[in-house]
Amino acid sequence: MKRVFKLTSLLGLLCLLITGFPATSQAQAKAVNINTASVEQLSLLPRVGSVVAQRIADFRDKNGSFKSLEDLMFVQGVGEKTFELIRPHVTLSGETTVTEKIKPPKSSSGGDGS
Repeated sequence: MKRVFKLTSLLGLLCLLITGFPATSQAQAKAVNINTASVEQLSLLPRVGSVVAQRIADFRDKNGSFKSLEDLMFVQGVGEKTFELIRPHVTLSGETTVTEKIKPPKSSSGGDGS
């Protein structure tokens, strides 16, 4: 029984490591706590400007702390595409460590112009 639990825990941790963190180790240390970040800090997220950052803060003030990262999609201006871009950079707890604008990755639209 303990062996199954350890294996399950290890697999769960591996899944988190693979899907829940940014690709570079430098980016891994950078996060925005959506429950405590200022409007200025929220606007450092990719594709989030001052208007959407203010909406996130207003939503949080009106509804309380975010319970899940996916709750961000209830904020006008944060759809699925934007959420997928900011997901690796947001957290529900801990300190906000992002200090400059995070640029979205270059899109891989399948063409190199030739």
